[in-house]
Amino acid sequence: MITIPFNRPCILGNEQAYILQAIANGHAAGDGSFTKKCHAFLEQQLGVPKALLTTSCTHALEMAALLLNLGPGDEVIFPSFTFVSTVNAFVLRGVRPIFADVRPDTLNLDERQLERLITPRTRAVVPVHYAGVGCEMDTIMAIAAQHNLAVVEDNAHGLFGKYRGRYLGTFGALATQSFHETKNFTCGEGGALLINDVQYIERAEIIREKGTNRSRFFRGQVDKYTWVDIGSSYLPSDLLAAFLYAQFEVHERIQGIRRRIWETYAVELRDWALRNGVQLPYVPDHCEQAYHMFYMLMPSLEVRQAFIAHLKAQGILAVFHYLPLHLSDMGRKFGGRVGDCPVTERISDQLVRLPFFNDLDESMQARVIEAVRSFQVRL
Repeated sequence: MITIPFNRPCILGNEQAYILQAIANGHAAGDGSFTKKCHAFLEQQLGVPKALLTTSCTHALEMAALLLNLGPGDEVIFPSFTFVSTVNAFVLRGVRPIFADVRPDTLNLDERQLERLITPRTRAVVPVHYAGVGCEMDTIMAIAAQHNLAVVEDNAHGLFGKYRGRYLGTFGALATQSFHETKNFTCGEGGALLINDVQYIERAEIIREKGTNRSRFFRGQVDKYTWVDIGSSYLPSDLLAAFLYAQFEVHERIQGIRRRIWETYAVELRDWALRNGVQLPYVPDHCEQAYHMFYMLMPSLEVRQAFIAHLKAQGILAVFHYLPLHLSDMGRKFGGRVGDCPVTERISDQLVRLPFFNDLDESMQARVIEAVRSFQVRL
């Protein structure tokens, strides 16, 4: 029986009260008062020109592909070690994905391989800030500028993380956030599109509103609204925004809790990891992480599976993460082969994530740490 889950959503503020208030306001659909508060919070905290809540990070990525007018014949570069949504949102537009390997230290897109993957058909690159640790954005942005490529940051893990003192999600023309229940801040299912290049703002509002200029109508800029572009319904309910805004209000508390959890794991497991040939997360000095997850790289797939079983026998759920996208059924259709991304292929077999959620208290974490320490790697 699992007594310590890998993740669970929790209430830390006015979530329930704000949902009732949203209902009382008489506007439970999208773009109500709480949605606007979430937009303002993200814009002010991150210093971005525009933030738009979406129903998921997947939908924010789909909007990015639409805004860049990507289609058949275009290529976009992605890390193979990421969630399927990162790539699928662009493949839906007819894009051919080009898979890059990741760095063995941060598990982020390996910027040293980027230039050789660029062809005359390349239109964009999508770095993913894995575990909320920043990719090498200086190099990525310089290469993108040299080749006239758009950069879309998948920052699902990284809200409030920084690279060289600057918030993740503020480098590319566009960036996306996730508010899925496994993230630091959640409304169950949700996301956001961050727009750093102001040329995309007006069209983003249109795409998000089913291809209509409804946003301009409500601002009094037109006397009626109509269908003016392609689009879909990407607006989350204001009930979800109410829950999310309550979490934003206590964002410093949430980040403080998660920092305590991450640092406790790091300190308490350091010696055990050294003795057993286990790699702990690496955070470069020029990065400030978002404290999204705590993972470990075990020596082999067999050891990883035995470790997960060992914790499960003690009522603790640990999980592995992404499988290499270039070796998936779809990835192979786009030409993916064994050996294309050797680091991704290796770490996918080795990585395990420990329980990490906002109300993981000290006693529960102590149980996890004790269970981890009782496991001895046998090579």
